[in-house]
Amino acid sequence: IKEKIKNSVEVDKKNNNTREIVLFNDDVNTFEYVINILVKFCKHSVEQAEQCSYIVHYSGKCSVKSGTIDEL
Repeated sequence: IKEKIKNSVEVDKKNNNTREIVLFNDDVNTFEYVINILVKFCKHSVEQAEQCSYIVHYSGKCSVKSGTIDEL
């Protein structure tokens, strides 16, 4: 058990520089526009972009991409 906890702490330290892009729901942008933006800028597949847009629609927000600041 101690080894597992130790590994978890090491992973957390390595991911300390990881950030997320979070997409929030609004009443302005259309599904089509959001899907196109996710495909173009986040390199999502159309299916993945559609799923993210539905999650945002029903949940209010969705993490659409994660990585370092330079990657994002």
